[in-house]
Amino acid sequence: MSITVKNVKADPEVRIYIQRGHEHLGAVGFTEHGFRHANLVSDIARNIMLRLGHDDRAAELAAIAGYLHDMGNVVSRYAHGQSGAILAWHILRRLGMPPAEVAEVIAAIGNHEEEYGQPVNDVAAALILADKSDVHRSRVRNPEKSSFDIHDRVNYAVERSFVRVDGEARLVCLELTIDTKISPVMDYFEIFLSRMVMCRRAAKRLKALFSLVINDVKLL
Repeated sequence: MSITVKNVKADPEVRIYIQRGHEHLGAVGFTEHGFRHANLVSDIARNIMLRLGHDDRAAELAAIAGYLHDMGNVVSRYAHGQSGAILAWHILRRLGMPPAEVAEVIAAIGNHEEEYGQPVNDVAAALILADKSDVHRSRVRNPEKSSFDIHDRVNYAVERSFVRVDGEARLVCLELTIDTKISPVMDYFEIFLSRMVMCRRAAKRLKALFSLVINDVKLL
């Protein structure tokens, strides 16, 4: 039996690691990294793979990587991609996933952080694009707007975030609607420029182009 993202979501160990990782990051002031983020990244990664012509199994592996990618936050935010990949290795092997597929998934998880990650395979590329596109006010957990840092402010300013994939044109476009009264567009680039560079590399791996549109203006 092929392991699916449904099997992974049903696993109690996975659920507790994602939940506790989300709680740990909340304790130090980070944005949401729980089930909402995991499910969204999983869905977007699958969609990217399918729309760019990959088969169903490759898309399923991207969905699995997307769901598990932040699990390492249960250990620490620092190098959470690496610790998450190790946790995923144990869980996926226990569930019975073949080593070749495990290798695809853990490589993607271990390479999704912009500090050192690279789109080493197509699953990793889809995961990078999906993860870095999740910028939205629903991720902000700080209830005090007066104490927002730049990350809170930029996320809170984003009213809409959508990844549009055009398979025929080989284009992955991140479309954002930002309330510039809350945060100017320049603030977005100040904190997310390295992520956008990573997205361009990821799209190139998938033989596509990456584009960024903010408030209906094409910036990349």
